[in-house]
Amino acid sequence: MRLGNVISERAKNAADKPTVISLGQIWMDIMLDVDDMPKTGDFAVTRHTKPTPGGSYRILAAASRMGVRAQHAGIIGDGIWASAVRMVLRRSGIDHIGQNLDNVDSGFRLVFQDEEERKTYIAHYGAETQGDEHTFDDITPSSNSVVHISGNTLLNQTAVGLDGFLRRAGTDPKQRDWTLVLNSTNALNQVSDKLIEDLVLARPIWSCNRQEAGTLADRLGVHIDDSTTMTVGGGFDKSMQLLCDELGNALRAPLVVRAGSRGAWVRKPGGKVEHIEGFPTKAVHTRSAGSCHTGVMCAMLAKGWSLPDAVRIANAAASLAIQHNDYGVPVCPSYQEAMALLEA
Repeated sequence: MRLGNVISERAKNAADKPTVISLGQIWMDIMLDVDDMPKTGDFAVTRHTKPTPGGSYRILAAASRMGVRAQHAGIIGDGIWASAVRMVLRRSGIDHIGQNLDNVDSGFRLVFQDEEERKTYIAHYGAETQGDEHTFDDITPSSNSVVHISGNTLLNQTAVGLDGFLRRAGTDPKQRDWTLVLNSTNALNQVSDKLIEDLVLARPIWSCNRQEAGTLADRLGVHIDDSTTMTVGGGFDKSMQLLCDELGNALRAPLVVRAGSRGAWVRKPGGKVEHIEGFPTKAVHTRSAGSCHTGVMCAMLAKGWSLPDAVRIANAAASLAIQHNDYGVPVCPSYQEAMALLEA
């Protein structure tokens, strides 16, 4: 075979590789263990500190662990924290396909954790939040790829670029040859009515935990009366089914609501709510494995799995992630480890 044909074939194979693209934001978390938070004017010494990437990084890292191509389409700045972000992306095999912003560093958060594992946050927003209407103009998803939108991108000026992307994506998912997945947020009260409307019209796969689902229902004016589901023995399952049914009807889009070790409830438009059981596990830290779950689900969708099966694998991965951590951050397992638990 000629060299040109070899290169062409490799390029074709690369283009066909399942891909997850995130339109989210990445910053650095500086984790600080302290005995007590100091009062104003006082001094405290941390027992341990470690910078870790936050935001959409953990979703992309989880997708990469599943063997798909992971691409970050958000903005990265120019400075110390931006250099740290670029370094962890390279180490994790995540491509940066988004914009670069000169003379502005990426953001960071100080995360203080006391002996009772209570966390206090101080955030400094950076380049990742300073987008405009053209931020995602060059993002053209390939066939069968999955585009992930993170809730944090809805809350600052980069949202105008996201809105432009949504308008180009159109309102009919059947006309796209790629899949749109949206993580909701508890801060929907900070999102404009226009953006909320465009998000709903785009009809993505909505992924959220139970609290976020409740917040979304409130924001959309969906009243859910679950009083009839509450019994002496507990009516959690019935409550979750009602929440998914009512919210799914309002969204007219696929909905995934996570509930920790109980797994997740899934509803497709016009269909019944399906409970995908989780895996009982003991958490060794207080951080959620929601990012791992979402990243794995996106990866499996990119590989061609159905939504229920993608959620089932994500449940297994999240269960393993919650048992292991890197300084409090859940560590997503490999594809082989997740499948081994699923098939056990």
